Amino acid sequence: MRDALAEWRPVIDETIAELLPRVIDETYLSSFFGAPTYQYQPEAIQQALADPIWELLDRGGKRWRAVLFLVIVEGLGEDPEEYLEYACIPEILHNGTIIVDDVEDEARKRRGGPALHHEHGDDIALNAGNAMYFIPLKVIEQNPGDLHPQQQLDIYEMLTHELNRTHLGQGMDIYWHNQQTIAVDEQRYYEMCACKTGCLARIVARLAAIVTDQSDAVEETLADYAEEMSIAFQIGDDILDIEHTLDQAGDFGKEFGNDIREGKKTLMVIYTAEQAPPEQVTRLEEILWAPENTEAEILEAIEIMQSVDAVEYARDRAMALSASARDRLNSLDIADEQDQQLRDLTRFVVERDV
Repeated sequence: MRDALAEWRPVIDETIAELLPRVIDETYLSSFFGAPTYQYQPEAIQQALADPIWELLDRGGKRWRAVLFLVIVEGLGEDPEEYLEYACIPEILHNGTIIVDDVEDEARKRRGGPALHHEHGDDIALNAGNAMYFIPLKVIEQNPGDLHPQQQLDIYEMLTHELNRTHLGQGMDIYWHNQQTIAVDEQRYYEMCACKTGCLARIVARLAAIVTDQSDAVEETLADYAEEMSIAFQIGDDILDIEHTLDQAGDFGKEFGNDIREGKKTLMVIYTAEQAPPEQVTRLEEILWAPENTEAEILEAIEIMQSVDAVEYARDRAMALSASARDRLNSLDIADEQDQQLRDLTRFVVERDV
């Protein structure tokens, strides 16, 4: 799967640049968004949309959602080159969500640089992030691949359903880290991940099924695979935050102790609250709730979690979800090479080190 990621990433970026060029002019605005009622101002849109969006995209990102779409499409017997614009839909959506998330979380860094709202201001960041929710709708309207009208309608309805649920997950996450006490149970944590992270992955899988005209049963099985794999990805991401904090953040691209500074109720925090002595739980809550943390406090919080083997527990749960996702593939008729890539991806999201 690493080879597929390396192969497809530049192609994905080139296709995104066709949907949202690096340089904005009147011709693009009129052709993509429609003729102006009066007059567009390309330089304003350049500075308020294209520049911040491409600044984020150029910092990195694995583009695994777009590549996952292409792998599924090819595995179902279709030419992925025919659907490159659709592969960009989940990637554009994902980057939009992280711009908005960083504002909501008051994050300082993203992909090795300042979070966009620190670089460009909250107003530009929020507008750019929100715009990325709607640019994909133009792809459906323009209809590359010449989809049947029912397929176009199915995509609209699918996106509406899944994107609504992403905001349920984000709402749960915000609510939890705005509480001092750790009052979250494991099942609600999984539901938050299934909505906030899983719905974007479900969009990938369901979109691939719709454009290749699969049955409802195949679409749902692929969606379940993607959802479990993405929950494993989120747990793995939280583990990486801890591991790279212990290694002074390494090349992870986030701030030292990012999740602890933000007061996030990760699976490791939830498990620690259930297993650690009350006085240690109280201390962990104090650190997570504090408006600022020293490096010593961040390391203290990690030590409390390590005292009950919370990282190992979270890793075990991620591996179990990864295995369950692979089992979903057993009932699908996917070409051998792509089937193996899909299985490899479930391992990659847990075993990755960046």
